[in-house]
Amino acid sequence: MPTILIIEDEAKMRRLLELNLGDDGFKTLSAGDAETGLKLLASEPVHLVLTDLKLPGISGLEFLQTAKRQNFALPIVVMTAFGSVETAVEAMKAGASDYVLKPFSLAEMRMVVHKELDNSRLREENRSLREALGHKYSHPNIVALSPKMQEVLATVERVATTNSTVLLGGESGVGKDLIARAIHEKSRRASGPFVKINSTAIPENLLESELFGYEKGAFTGATTSKPGKFELADKGTLFLDEIGDVPPAIQVKLLRVLQEREFERLGGTRTIKVDVRLIAATNRDLRAALEDGTFREDLYYRLNVVPIDIPPLREHKEDISGLANLFLARFAKNSGRSENITGISPAAMQLLAGHYWPGNVRELQNVIERACALAQGGQLEASDIQLDSRRNRSGTVSDRFLPDGMTLDQWEDEMIREALKRAGGNKSQAARLLGLSRNALRYRLSKIGIDDNDGE
Repeated sequence: MPTILIIEDEAKMRRLLELNLGDDGFKTLSAGDAETGLKLLASEPVHLVLTDLKLPGISGLEFLQTAKRQNFALPIVVMTAFGSVETAVEAMKAGASDYVLKPFSLAEMRMVVHKELDNSRLREENRSLREALGHKYSHPNIVALSPKMQEVLATVERVATTNSTVLLGGESGVGKDLIARAIHEKSRRASGPFVKINSTAIPENLLESELFGYEKGAFTGATTSKPGKFELADKGTLFLDEIGDVPPAIQVKLLRVLQEREFERLGGTRTIKVDVRLIAATNRDLRAALEDGTFREDLYYRLNVVPIDIPPLREHKEDISGLANLFLARFAKNSGRSENITGISPAAMQLLAGHYWPGNVRELQNVIERACALAQGGQLEASDIQLDSRRNRSGTVSDRFLPDGMTLDQWEDEMIREALKRAGGNKSQAARLLGLSRNALRYRLSKIGIDDNDGE
């Protein structure tokens, strides 16, 4: 069983944690201060560290920073008083895996420890992810022949067996709901409910009651009590789409559910406990939302346990053919024309492959459905493919401001990638090609998810 190092200056609390984790079968090591903890780390095999932030001598935050500098690649969970959430967030920025607010229940601590050990195993497996991509991963209704989508499915396979919260990122239309359902169906919760809610599809004043339910008389028109999505998803998975648009007041209640697995219905006083795995999704840059203060830092770190970024269709065009044929078979069958329409001509497929797809897989699906409805021959021809082009009123090439189907942000992203390509990956040279400072390029790289390593 894994070994857990407990760093806590209160002897009673330290002993209580030793006994409780020992009952779960873990081996424990203990230290009353950070200096002793660092010595134990250097001399004993440790799989997880549980440390208080307020310690005599070196603080828990300094211990964390020292451990990370010395390349101890293991999860570190910090314990802190309820009024020191800002310090806990600072610790997570420095590399802590999670935090627990004092006073906490022993059941909550066991849940966090098991979750972090699961995540640690997941990270260890992902180290060999590139090599493992020789194995083809698959899932019904998901076409993933390209390396980028194979990487997504490989991560899905690994994270599905855990109870970790997952944050799906990617542009609108890339298929985040399909990836969320794949995680659920491959998990131990597959026999439980899969409940989906889109926060932007529900008025702000109704979102809280939709998520957490309400009691009779909670507001005008509440003639009966009603369970919310969290209750309906008990023992299963809740997929919360567009998490970046959840208003601040509800962010606070979401944080509580993630931390304590409990809440009260709107207008109610009874505390309801649930066992729900949360998968959140967003097409917004949540890091930018943190900067402008519209998204809570502590909630972001609770959600961003296992991030999965789904690439836009233009970055895995190898999958266009498979997706187009999948949609063709589906829509031809639904329209009763499966015997009449049997394929897509090479010219039509070339047209599909050359499009920029600003609407991603959803746009491709709509194009194939429209083509199936209008086609007159035995296969889809180029003339059946109607692509939406962003043209101005005159429609002349010389008057176009941006390439067809591209937004300004997308065009900028393409230029940054092209500059990096021409500079052979050298970031400083790429910045000079773009006429940017090194810091300005660093900011833009973070926005599009490119690692800004030491490639100067």
